Amino acid sequence: MTRHLTAGRRRDLTVLAVEAALLAAAVAVGAVLNHRDAGLHADAAPLYATWRPHAGWGTLPAVLLAVGVVARGPHLARRLPWPRLLVAGWLATVAWTLSLALVDGWRAGLTERLTVQAEYLHEVPRVRDVPAMLAGFTERILDFRPDSWSTHTAGHPPGALLVFVALDRIGLGGGTAAALACVLVGATVSVSVPVTLRALGDEPAARAVLPFLVLLPGAVWVGASADGIFAAVVAAGLALLARPGKWAPGVGGLLLGVALHLSYGLVLAGLLALTVLALRAAGRVRALLTAGLGVAVLTAGFVGYGFWWLDGYHLVVRRYYQGWAADRPYAYWVWANLAALLLSAGPVAGPALARTLRPALAGARARIAALTRGPARTAAPIDADARTVAPAEADARTAALTDAGTGVATGAAVWLPLAAALTVAAADVSGLSKAEAERIWLPFAVWLLVAVARLPAGDRRWWLAGQAVTALAVNHLLWTVS
Repeated sequence: MTRHLTAGRRRDLTVLAVEAALLAAAVAVGAVLNHRDAGLHADAAPLYATWRPHAGWGTLPAVLLAVGVVARGPHLARRLPWPRLLVAGWLATVAWTLSLALVDGWRAGLTERLTVQAEYLHEVPRVRDVPAMLAGFTERILDFRPDSWSTHTAGHPPGALLVFVALDRIGLGGGTAAALACVLVGATVSVSVPVTLRALGDEPAARAVLPFLVLLPGAVWVGASADGIFAAVVAAGLALLARPGKWAPGVGGLLLGVALHLSYGLVLAGLLALTVLALRAAGRVRALLTAGLGVAVLTAGFVGYGFWWLDGYHLVVRRYYQGWAADRPYAYWVWANLAALLLSAGPVAGPALARTLRPALAGARARIAALTRGPARTAAPIDADARTVAPAEADARTAALTDAGTGVATGAAVWLPLAAALTVAAADVSGLSKAEAERIWLPFAVWLLVAVARLPAGDRRWWLAGQAVTALAVNHLLWTVS
């Protein structure tokens, strides 16, 4: 056992070293390319930010909260009753996100963050008739026209703009309300992701991942950008897909339809949705049909008002290359994006994800064997490093992570992060995410962290500390922008 644990931790450190090398290379090459004026349009490449060491009145609360979560978070996550745990997790996530935002100050960190010309709030006063806006939305996507949409509005389906129009209509207009909405809604991923895992039969994994969702380095961008809301909508939709019941998958499909009309890139969340459906204990086909109906109904509503998603997508690709994307070199961003993702998901992402590969491959081999030669006689063991937990918890995890057809230790903590990694890979090679991946890929980054359940329980506090240090370093050394 000791030899196994040592080997596993050695692999973790090797992956961590690779991550560090990737980040160092991205920073160094980015600095050289910026010096040569190569058109990166990111002063602190691979992040879309500028170098500006600073502190603020959010610094002390952020540090104290990080220390508290690292010291007590894993213990409380194991022991608190489930409803209280979810409430505590959401409140802690809100506090962490707000503290990081306030390092930049209330005005710059929140109030003015979403009021610049490129943001959605710039367009809200111009939307006097919502049906007319939807009917003519695609006509204003291309740039260099008198009535062209601002950058973020043009780059997304109209659902994103409608979020802020709706806030304005109910009396919550302005930058402060919009930023707080991003924080409060974005923080619900700390509820939705664990709820999904528990519904899929892996409560120990749900409890293990929650402290990592609280101290997510990507909270630097959740507070405040609309991508925090996008991540929350996707996570809530997936949580409903995972739940048993007649109507929950349909509501989940509606939410995923909303997500599809918040950001074009969230079409890739379909892979996560299919993974959740495949991991359900029962009713997969019915849930798939019900969820598909929910997506179709939501899409039909937008079509009825004159917006067709595919038309918008094709025009957005053209608009994308009317701007900085035409200058930004694909040869740099196709790998530097991954370095930016590491600063958003945190250094734990690589080692945790690496630990999913072995059981995933074993599961795939056993499934093929079961289909070709009948059920396998013996079960492949769970990675010994992942089982340094209390006996009762270990037994629960073994049951939850074992494929009933093959006896191999696979489950949500393996397949969901792998599905998220595939969505990231697809987004990366598409060339439509050159830079700003630390913000744009938040809806996928939170699912990468599910893999932390594969880490040894005794190591998780150290990894959690690394997550907190990453967020604090980024927020205090750089001036991030949305």
